[in-house]
Amino acid sequence: MNICVFLSAADLDERYTRPAREFAELIGRGGHTLVWGGSDRGLMKVVADGVAESGGRLVGVSVEFLSDAARAEADEMVVAGDLSERKALLLAKSDAVVVMVGGTGTLDEATEILELKKHGHHTKPVVLLNTAGFYDGLRQQFQRMEDEGFLPLPLSGLVFFAEDGVGAMAFLEESMGIG
Repeated sequence: MNICVFLSAADLDERYTRPAREFAELIGRGGHTLVWGGSDRGLMKVVADGVAESGGRLVGVSVEFLSDAARAEADEMVVAGDLSERKALLLAKSDAVVVMVGGTGTLDEATEILELKKHGHHTKPVVLLNTAGFYDGLRQQFQRMEDEGFLPLPLSGLVFFAEDGVGAMAFLEESMGIG
């Protein structure tokens, strides 16, 4: 399975790096491929290292203005011209999407992927990995959107909130008919 992971390139503390590394190792040990923003910095590096060291493949999609931070030893690296092209390539190269902790860029990626799914442009499973309750507020907002009629399909059909990497991987494998 090619698993797109949207996440931060910031240097973060152990409460975020440890669970990210654990999920990365699940990707690698499962023989899956990480499809990610291609950065060799911060949390992106932690995840790429974990996947590579556990036997998984790395497919990066960087963007021109960040290409100096691209990981040199990825199995495949594409450099997109802009962020919109990058998001489209990341989605095209993946079978499933996991959103880890991140800032405005990660939130932008997550909402675009969910909007595309809402309108039927893809049917790939999408997981928000809610490490340390990071997405509790977003879950509450999505629930309000559903409750007040802003979503044309049930929230459960749009996104799965996983509390840990094991739960995220179990959902992905079940959604893809693996295992």
